Amino acid sequence: MKSEKNRDRLVFIVRRDTKCAECGGELWKGSFLHLEKDKALCLSCADFDHLEYLPSGDPALTRRSTKHSKIHAKVLKWSQTRKRYERQGILVETNAIEQAMEECEVDAQIRELRREREKIRREEKDQKFAEEYANHIRKFFPACPVSIEFKIADHACQKYSGRVGRSAAAKEFDVQAITLAVKPISATSIRTTMTF
Repeated sequence: MKSEKNRDRLVFIVRRDTKCAECGGELWKGSFLHLEKDKALCLSCADFDHLEYLPSGDPALTRRSTKHSKIHAKVLKWSQTRKRYERQGILVETNAIEQAMEECEVDAQIRELRREREKIRREEKDQKFAEEYANHIRKFFPACPVSIEFKIADHACQKYSGRVGRSAAAKEFDVQAITLAVKPISATSIRTTMTF
């Protein structure tokens, strides 16, 4: 069973004007509410009015603020495009944010160096995968024009593109996933005779 401190408390950003079920106060669109037994409560009636809103964006600050706060709540907002609630930040005690900011200032340079190392490592990993993907294109389509496999692989494996090269099947070098990457190429540019 979770402790009182670690128990998830949820606060929602109001989507349309409503009222607090307890005090009758107005809850305007964009303000915060807490649901308790399906009743919408303002932060004051939910005993969260002493907490400060910390938006998402700095994972270290969020993590440390949560650690130092005796009580915290996750702030969620409904995404109309994704049809789900998404985290926007947290509510925590002000002194917890201040303490966390001091800690973050102390090791900011170390964390920046770590981020840079991780970025380089991810880029090297992505480059290696694109090269392996290109090698498999050449293997399955030996008659394709010289070096075109690298252009196809770079296009198909582009990060955050949602293209076939980013799929789970592609990461296993599945022949169908590789064929889908090659398919848009003109039939005159590449003969589709495959060898296995």
